[in-house]
Amino acid sequence: LSNGVLIIAANQAALTLALLGNNGMDLKSFALAMDQITEEKGIPREKIVETIEMAIAAAYKKDFGRRGQIIRAEFNLETGEVKLVRVRIVVDESIVKTEEELEAEAEEREARGGSVPGTREEEENEDEERVRFNPEKHIMLAEAREIDKKLKPEDELIEEVEATADYGRIAAQTAKQVIIQRLREAERESILSDYQQKEDQVVSGITQRIEGGTVFIDLGRANGILLVSEQVPNEHYRIGMRLQVYVLKTEDSPKGPLVFVSRAHPKILSRLFELEVPEIAAGTVVIKSIAREPGFRSKIAVTSTEENIDPIGSCVGQKGTRVLTIINELGGEKIDIIEWNENKEKFIANALAPAKVFNVEIDEKANKAIVVVPADQLSLAIGKDGQNVRLAAKLTGWKIDVKSSEGSDAVSPEEKKKGEKKVTKKTPSKDEKKKTTKTKSKSTKDKKEDIKKITKKAAS
Repeated sequence: LSNGVLIIAANQAALTLALLGNNGMDLKSFALAMDQITEEKGIPREKIVETIEMAIAAAYKKDFGRRGQIIRAEFNLETGEVKLVRVRIVVDESIVKTEEELEAEAEEREARGGSVPGTREEEENEDEERVRFNPEKHIMLAEAREIDKKLKPEDELIEEVEATADYGRIAAQTAKQVIIQRLREAERESILSDYQQKEDQVVSGITQRIEGGTVFIDLGRANGILLVSEQVPNEHYRIGMRLQVYVLKTEDSPKGPLVFVSRAHPKILSRLFELEVPEIAAGTVVIKSIAREPGFRSKIAVTSTEENIDPIGSCVGQKGTRVLTIINELGGEKIDIIEWNENKEKFIANALAPAKVFNVEIDEKANKAIVVVPADQLSLAIGKDGQNVRLAAKLTGWKIDVKSSEGSDAVSPEEKKKGEKKVTKKTPSKDEKKKTTKTKSKSTKDKKEDIKKITKKAAS
């Protein structure tokens, strides 16, 4: 047991002794014990007071009560006074079973070897419309109206009972058991509601133990269960290793609340980005869709609600600090950040990054997109084992077929237009044609004269 649990157990015992002991009550110590339980277990003070009242009522019934009695206690935390009341339910002839009905039930029980009157089985049957009259628990309407004329059937008649501090050992033990049991139930409810509110969120914890591949993580007030199906394939978990996990669901069980967590869920990416990127937490940058293959690669599509904010730059951070923090948390998993676009063709082209896309054709009926890329970009667009195009299809929600354009030197339509502008020549005018012919004729005459001079010199 940890020190905190020992302190709580000691305080529970102190509460019982203070309530049921013969030496009075030290309100200061009592308040300190309540504060300690509230702080350590996260149980509201009102719940602790309710538990104490139930314990006092149980102790009184153990020593002084009778079968079927309803005893309630009212505890004043400021003065330390305890008030005990007896509750009886007002009934009339329409609610109470007749003697004939009781005799018929008795015969039926004897025939099947049934229960004895006044047992738990009979008390459970009292939830029916007609009940067996018990003078300790019920009071007839005529008798009740002699005390209070305003009472009606099924109302409660409350009568004060003289409180006593002379409780026996068994009664004190009963009160202690009630306090411990009720506080455990209250703690369980508190933990369950706490982690139900944390569902769909990321929490931090420390690896506590590993059993048969399942990793148990200490989350503080509860243990997180990381199943094999929710683990990242490439990750190796060690005892004492700190992890951030995504809370999938919380379930109640006889052993306590079970918190199921995940490291492979796609939403862990969005939650980690919310923690690292203030713009996403503020809502100025929105994550539109996520595609993930845990441990290998992920793609996220982001957009900005304000014109002056760059969504990709906000997620990457200065020198990549923001995205690197998330990559390190996920064990080196590659993350592609893509700008979301309303135009389907542009969004699909962006999703295939880092490959350059030549053209995108969409078939709305078949929910299919045919993407044409240059031949040298084909392998990049498809990715290793088809990973890039597979993630792009998950991200966009379209079936994507990647095809190569004709020839390896194919260019996009925009580059074609630029090339035509550079290559095209102006058609020459008539004057320009005459000038060019004159220059050509002059050059031929000069060549002939040079040849004659060379031949004369050679002859001499």
